[in-house]
Parts: sequence; structure tokens; C-alpha cells
Amino acid sequence: MTDKKKALLLVVSGPSGAGKSSLCSRLVELFPEMIYSISCTTRAPRGTEKNGIHYYFLSEEEFNARIATGAFLEHALVHGNHYGTLKQTVFDALIQGKDVVMDIDVQGAKQIRSACAAMQDDNVIKRGFVDIFIAPPSMEVLRQRLCGRSTDSEKVIEQRMRNAQEEMKYQPYYQYTVINDNFDRALTELTEIIVGEHNKRR
Repeated sequence: MTDKKKALLLVVSGPSGAGKSSLCSRLVELFPEMIYSISCTTRAPRGTEKNGIHYYFLSEEEFNARIATGAFLEHALVHGNHYGTLKQTVFDALIQGKDVVMDIDVQGAKQIRSACAAMQDDNVIKRGFVDIFIAPPSMEVLRQRLCGRSTDSEKVIEQRMRNAQEEMKYQPYYQYTVINDNFDRALTELTEIIVGEHNKRR
């Protein structure tokens, strides 16, 4: 098990189609002591989704009660549903020496950055915080990837492209940027960042 002083909170953001979810999934496979952060949501489960595995499914009342007590590290309203990450679940994993990877949007990352700034220096969340932006090689390549999925309408793709333009503006605020022009190369870069950050904390 990783020493808790070296455990990382990896906050990974990037536009839809940049490949962040696929990269995060591979990282969890490569690092046995790494876990995927499970978010809370007020939306209903889809398909075979299970509570406590894919999400923590909460009612609006339960979610709002947790907001009121400051239980969330970050939370947002997305397409009419609330999503959020519980501070305690992240804290517990880090204390156990497990790296935590979070695949969240730029607004969520901004909230975590602000929360860390207000924490004591010895807080495991602040100590472990590393943010990484996954960028496409170009906006044209991003459009090709979104079109290649064949799952979205032209209208949805245009909306995702507009969102991507806005999200790219947040790239300078991240400690690291990985350009995903080649999946294996991007994965190697991410692995090197994680190993390097662990070494810094020795």
C-alpha cells in the first residue's frame, strides 16, 4: 500500500472527446492502489448501474442536506441533475494510502482548487492534489472524434464543440497538460506524472 503521505488526488479534466475517461480507466488498471472516485447524483440509475459502484444515488433532499453541511468537495447541476464528490470518501481513501482519480469538468476542478487553498498544508487532500488537463491535438481532430462516435446528432456535436472551446480556456490553470494525439503516448505521459509526483512526496 502507498504511504498515505504520498497518496495522490488526481483531478483530470478535458473536453468531451479528448479521451480522459478512457485514460483514467487504464490508469486504474495499471496502478493497483488507485481507485476511481464515485460521485453522488440525483439522477435515476441507468441500465445495470448499481448504487455504491457506479454512483451514490441520492434524492434531491439528501443531496441538498449534504450541500448544507459542506459535505461535498465539489458539486454541480448538470442537465437538471446534481452531481458531487463527497469530501469524506476522498479523505478516507487517501488516508488508507490509495491514490484517487477523479474525471470531472473544469468547474468541478476549480471548486477543488479553491477548497484545497483553504485547507491546512498537512491535509491529505491538499497534500495529494494534482490536476491534469487532457487536451485534443486540435479542435478539428476533436470534431472528427465526436463525429466518429456516431452517437450524437449534429446539434449535440455543435454544442459539445462550443463547450470544448470554453473548457480549453481553463487549460493554463492546470499543473499538467497531456495532449492526447496518441493514446499509448498520452498514457505513458500520465504514468510518468504519477510516478514523478509520488517521488516528490518521499
